[in-house]
Amino acid sequence: MSRSVTWYAHRLRGMSAGEVAWRIRDLTWRARWASRQVRPGESWPAPEGVLRGRAFPSSVPRGSVSVPAAAREDLLAAAHGVLEGRWTALGTHYPAIADPDWFFDPVSGRRAPQRELAFRIDHRDESVTGNVKAVWELSRHHHLTVLATAWWLTGEHMYADTVARQLRSWWRENPFLSGVHWSSGIELGVRLISWVWIRRLLDGWPGVTALFDDNDDALRQIRWHQELLAAFPSRGSSANNHAVAEAAGLYASACAFAWFEESPRWQRLGGQRLRRSLTENTFASGINRELATDYHRFVAELGLVALAEASAAGLPPEGEVAAQLARMLDGAAALGDVTGRPPRQGDGDEGRALVVDGAGTDPWSVLLGSGAALLGEQPWWPDVAPSIAAALLPTLTEPLRATCPRPAARPTTFEDAGITVLRTDPDTGPEIWCRCDGGPHGFGSIAAHAHADALAVEVRYAGIEVLVDPGTYCYHNQLLWRSYFRSTLAHNTVEVDGTSQAVEGGPFLWRTRPSSTVAGLDVDAAAMTWTAEHDGYQRLADPVRHRREVCLDRERRVLTITDHLDAAGAHTVRIPLHLGPEVAVTIEPGRACLRWGAGGPEDVAYVDLPPELTWTLHEGEVSPPLGWYSPGFGIRIPSPTLVGEGQMSSSFCSRLVLRFPTESRQSPAHRHPAEIRSASSNGTGGAYG
Repeated sequence: MSRSVTWYAHRLRGMSAGEVAWRIRDLTWRARWASRQVRPGESWPAPEGVLRGRAFPSSVPRGSVSVPAAAREDLLAAAHGVLEGRWTALGTHYPAIADPDWFFDPVSGRRAPQRELAFRIDHRDESVTGNVKAVWELSRHHHLTVLATAWWLTGEHMYADTVARQLRSWWRENPFLSGVHWSSGIELGVRLISWVWIRRLLDGWPGVTALFDDNDDALRQIRWHQELLAAFPSRGSSANNHAVAEAAGLYASACAFAWFEESPRWQRLGGQRLRRSLTENTFASGINRELATDYHRFVAELGLVALAEASAAGLPPEGEVAAQLARMLDGAAALGDVTGRPPRQGDGDEGRALVVDGAGTDPWSVLLGSGAALLGEQPWWPDVAPSIAAALLPTLTEPLRATCPRPAARPTTFEDAGITVLRTDPDTGPEIWCRCDGGPHGFGSIAAHAHADALAVEVRYAGIEVLVDPGTYCYHNQLLWRSYFRSTLAHNTVEVDGTSQAVEGGPFLWRTRPSSTVAGLDVDAAAMTWTAEHDGYQRLADPVRHRREVCLDRERRVLTITDHLDAAGAHTVRIPLHLGPEVAVTIEPGRACLRWGAGGPEDVAYVDLPPELTWTLHEGEVSPPLGWYSPGFGIRIPSPTLVGEGQMSSSFCSRLVLRFPTESRQSPAHRHPAEIRSASSNGTGGAYG
């Protein structure tokens, strides 16, 4: 839906005076640039500033790199799927992938603008563009990097021929500043990285220079993309992962396609912006400031790819960038459970910097494998599955050196990010893993990708999700579902008076931002105890203070969650417990029985339910939403949720106790969310939304 005057007022309040001045300047520049628009069907100007004797600086000759057999098979299966019209991304099936309409949204059936000036397109309005993420996704050209990788693996020309045909189609149908694909800088940055790797992987194919080096359409498009990124960077309250993607795309492409008179300047500009944006987006501990785990991975991927391209171009080592990425990699490795699966904190839309692996390869394995090859791993890092990306990226550079100190043992807490992981030693029995959230409410003045999840917990047993963060599901469209999935009720924390801890101003805007404070972390041989509080309900007419204590008794294998609320008057309290999609629940007197492992040996745990609350079980409810889990963007599946509701007057205390078995009857879970999605939804994600 269109943005209202109220939205603009809230958005304006999220900007500094300097940002307002910059946005006014930006609007002026866009008005001037509008005269440069090239419409489809018009004659195109000759490419400017093209250097003679241009060459692509680095290739990976076929057969020069050993690729794991399983990763090869997975990639070729994905490539065959593209040729046969099978491709799924963001929960959306693209049956026309073999010959795509670059503007068609298969979710809504609408077609996004193709001829309109990009600066005038409101891509947040579904009535204008359809589901814009579904439209944009194909034009990131990840399916084309998959096909280029298939040619590199096999030498079969059908893959390269399809890439060439689709690239020529995209370039022809998307002239400068016309249509929705020019309306967001992050899309340009990711697309440029894909083009770099398509050119690299097709090196040796007879048609590659005619497709890129000697093709005026390619030269124009590469230059146009770099010009626009150089002129219109995301700044201020918008300088989140978008700023990193724009900088990484400009930097990587200016290094690989150094074919223009401006290339040295764009290299310097891209490198400067990458250093700045990574620093601004990352805590000193290495955790991404958006406090959205999936974006931590995406930003780290972008940095690694750009750093490798700069090294391949012979530029001086980016020590500050390497150090920042090493801290991010160590953070990513530390947060995972026994299976290596990361938390599910905040938003996630499965963004990728580079896709040269099939759908069965876990992106976190790609990140850690690539990071280990480029920057080195620590002895405590988890084992990861081999990937093609981790084999290819190191071919561009010698191992890089991170000059920052790196932890000799796996960290338990990241104080600046407010993240603490309580866990048992897997050597003493099935791992109990618990992430506790006591950090800031997202990044920047609008905290775009934050959820109202202060003091929330996630709990896993041997990798099985027991208490879950339900995920993200959607962004611009379906605002009711957007609000639900990032609400307090959708997280394992305490809701007061039927309202979230933070007040929404729009799908990517928070009007209030609660602060959380970790009061203590006590660790001894037997137990770990975390204590924190937040001020999100201090805004109520009768302010409420929420304090939570989480204690993991590692010897008894018991997790206790104690909540204290203080106020002057009466309030309604709800405590949701969102259970994983593999967990079956029955409510018994005073407790709930949790079972998982249906169809085989079952594990059983019990939850002692606080008697101060009345407990009910919900699953797959739509009016209002409750009892859902999103295993991937664009998909939701029913999942059980226990809700305890009651009244408090002046003070309230509840104690919830999870009692886990001492031995698991199952092998440790290694199922990635994509597998849960496939097994649970069986293609019904679209039926739910």
